Amino acid sequence: MAASKPVEAAVVAAAVPSSGSGVGGGSATTGPGTGGLPRWQLALAVGAPLLLGAGAMYLWSRQRRRRETGGRGDAGGLKRNSERKTPEGRASPAPGSGHPEGPGAHLEMNSLDRAQAAKNKGNKYFKAGKYEQAIQCYTEAISLCPTEKNVDLSTFYQNRAAAFEQLQKWKEVAQDCTKAVELNPKYVKALFRRAKAHEKLDNKKECLEDVTAVCILEGFQNQQSMLLADKVLKLLGKEKAKEKYKNREPLMPSPQFIKSYFSSFTDDIISQPMLKGEKSDEDKDKEGEALEVKENSGYLKAKQYMEEENYDKIISECSKEIDAQGKYMAEALLLRATFYLLIGNANAAKPDLDKVISLKEANVKLRANALIKRGSMYMQQQQPLLSTQDFNMAADIDPQNADVYHHRGQLKILLDQVEEAVADFDECIRLRPESALAQAQKCFALYRQAYTGNNSSQIQAAMKGFEEVIKKFPKCAEGYALYAQALTDQQQFGKADEMYDKCIDLEPDNATTYVHKGLLQLQWKQDLDRGLELISKAIEIDNKCDFAYETMGTIEVQRGNMEKAIDMFNKAINLAKSEMEMAHLYSLCDAAHAQTEVAKKYGLKPPTL
Repeated sequence: MAASKPVEAAVVAAAVPSSGSGVGGGSATTGPGTGGLPRWQLALAVGAPLLLGAGAMYLWSRQRRRRETGGRGDAGGLKRNSERKTPEGRASPAPGSGHPEGPGAHLEMNSLDRAQAAKNKGNKYFKAGKYEQAIQCYTEAISLCPTEKNVDLSTFYQNRAAAFEQLQKWKEVAQDCTKAVELNPKYVKALFRRAKAHEKLDNKKECLEDVTAVCILEGFQNQQSMLLADKVLKLLGKEKAKEKYKNREPLMPSPQFIKSYFSSFTDDIISQPMLKGEKSDEDKDKEGEALEVKENSGYLKAKQYMEEENYDKIISECSKEIDAQGKYMAEALLLRATFYLLIGNANAAKPDLDKVISLKEANVKLRANALIKRGSMYMQQQQPLLSTQDFNMAADIDPQNADVYHHRGQLKILLDQVEEAVADFDECIRLRPESALAQAQKCFALYRQAYTGNNSSQIQAAMKGFEEVIKKFPKCAEGYALYAQALTDQQQFGKADEMYDKCIDLEPDNATTYVHKGLLQLQWKQDLDRGLELISKAIEIDNKCDFAYETMGTIEVQRGNMEKAIDMFNKAINLAKSEMEMAHLYSLCDAAHAQTEVAKKYGLKPPTL
């Protein structure tokens, strides 16, 4: 995958909240939050033009240019690490920059020559590190330069800004660069220098607009500009997400999401169907099998609501059981914590999980499940050490629990510890040979290792492994989804499309499969209409599918429809299940806003699909 390091980092960072359902404990390889694929895995599946990291709009244009030049990388004047520290002789040519003709031309030339001489003197002082003297010379050049000589005058302001920059006088840098840009609106050096000054002055919005203009003017070919764009997008995203997440209204995910989440566990007591002895009185059969359950149990009521898919009432019923310190208190704490995670309230979930873990008298499977969910939550919060500790503790206290190895294997994939991931999946399979999910994910781990290592024989072995998995487990949608991703990597698009169709046949209500199939149409056939039709179908199936809104927003950015893109990103933001996911979405939204402003100010637009 050819991607700049900052953008690739953004993709990886964004992967975590989507994996594990974004709530901890889901499928790290195909969590229900993404129809199964974390962002970096999606990147492999759909190719660079549709990467969903904070720098997607920048990366797409860069990749397009690389394709147009035959993948020559830095051909055609690419300046990845060029610095803009030194002053310059002349600004970039611009209309009307030639010397005047006619009466009065001689006097004007004399004034311009004197101004150029002052500037040249300033350049010598600059190179000698005598920045105060350089500033005096540039100031003289500005005062001598004829006012109609826009391009020359803009150079003098930009050079003075460069000297102010060396003295770390950021306000003066921004002021002089503004003068230079007013005189020459597409002056890349001045725009970038002003962007850096705005960064130092903590004017993030202004910095982003300037660096966006620079990226477009440079054709997305300068690594330095890309780095700054990515950095400021992340900072803006984090700031906005912190405020928004703190005041957000909890939102229950769709029933399909919740069912997919619980289906990733096999040893989770709280997600098992109610036993006959647990049924409430009105659900007893005629023989009265539930006579022993006469107490008013909030937990049992919550379990009944789960079976009815009446999820909004579960937290309150669990709270009743906990407040009454009923006999199902440990189960109620774990169930309440799980639904806190599902609605994106990790702060409320953690105390409940902590308490279950500390209850030595509680069923060991409850404690292990709480550790899995807390460990997944830590991974979502980018605390891999704490996450690893929790998974290891779960393995210590319940070594025969297949879920521990299944979910720890997913964690290891995210940490690129593929050999350890495969070992965990093997242990899960040993404990539960019928675990289709673990076998599919083991294949994917082996495939990813072969793919990143560019080992063709191992790739073929992994592909054969996928074939065996789907043959052995023909009803495992996950197997088809992961195989489809691998086929897409290998540009076997037709077969990948067939695999997504199999997924849809098995899980017609899984909205995110439609998103992946839509993305495939874009990469395979460049069929934008069909791609958007499938993503719209995903939203129709599940109007809480944040992944669909995010993907559609990204495509609209690439089509140049910024207003529509911003609307899609805002919808995804309101559905985000974690602060980190929200920060990622704000980054995308801010990138679209910046392009809108740059288009208004300078008439600059990046290439579109």
